[in-house]
Amino acid sequence: MDLKQLTYLLAVRDAGSFTRAANGLHVAQPAISMAIAKLEQQLELRLFDRQDRTVRLTPEGEVLCRHAERLLLQMHQAEAEMAELKGLERGEVRIGIPYMMGSYYFPPILMAFKHRYPGLKIRVEEAGSRELLSRMVDGTLDLAILITSDLPPALEGAQLLREEMLMVVGEEHPLRQAPAVSLTQFFGQELAMFRRGFYHREHMEALAQGLGCEPNIAFESNLIPLLKAVVKQGFAVTTFLRMVLDEETALTGVPFAPPIFLDLCVAWRRGDPLSMANRALRDFLLAQAGHKWPRRKGYQAKVC
Repeated sequence: MDLKQLTYLLAVRDAGSFTRAANGLHVAQPAISMAIAKLEQQLELRLFDRQDRTVRLTPEGEVLCRHAERLLLQMHQAEAEMAELKGLERGEVRIGIPYMMGSYYFPPILMAFKHRYPGLKIRVEEAGSRELLSRMVDGTLDLAILITSDLPPALEGAQLLREEMLMVVGEEHPLRQAPAVSLTQFFGQELAMFRRGFYHREHMEALAQGLGCEPNIAFESNLIPLLKAVVKQGFAVTTFLRMVLDEETALTGVPFAPPIFLDLCVAWRRGDPLSMANRALRDFLLAQAGHKWPRRKGYQAKVC
């Protein structure tokens, strides 16, 4: 049993067929079929049920896949650490960033990190918070920016920044000049919101549930420019973190009363030693956050 066989095993499981797995790995389909057949012969176990053009893991195959995931993750870590022994001249960091922060906070910081460590490869994945959590737990990502209060036991993190959530309105909205708005006022509006699976959306829905009201969500999108356009045209209001509005002139952010803050952290897997490259990125982010983002006064709104 070798690592190539285990790589093929996981690829077939994820693709649901030998052909799709071969296409994804850019190898010939017979090579994958022969490798899996040889693995089954070595183990004297059937790993896949083959039905027509689809395949499905047997219970024995599921057990082996769990071991394969751990072994391949350890291999990736070993390769990364060996590369880093050359003084961070080579290596890769894998970080997940929520959509809203990927465009407005991280680009200059990541470019500064790249300037300091030009030999490192930086792989950034933008996704919703729930997807980032899943990718952290299964080892697809090494670091992620997550809501501090949302960390599961499998992850740990260090406080990165606290950011205020604002109601965002267009130039003609009657609440544009309001010093603050209540949640009741906000939920009385037609809303443009992220889709489910994003903590930002789930947070607001939980607050609405605590008030006993149903949000009137008139528009859903994961594209920030599209949500901005909807609000600018006066069709709805939304919520963004304050950083999103720093250079916006056609939109106004109105604070909630009481204010709502989200505490964000840089997270990694608990008990899983970070590689030197990932430690360098984590420490760089925390150092930059400490300089650029002093904590604001306020409190963390609790999700009901």
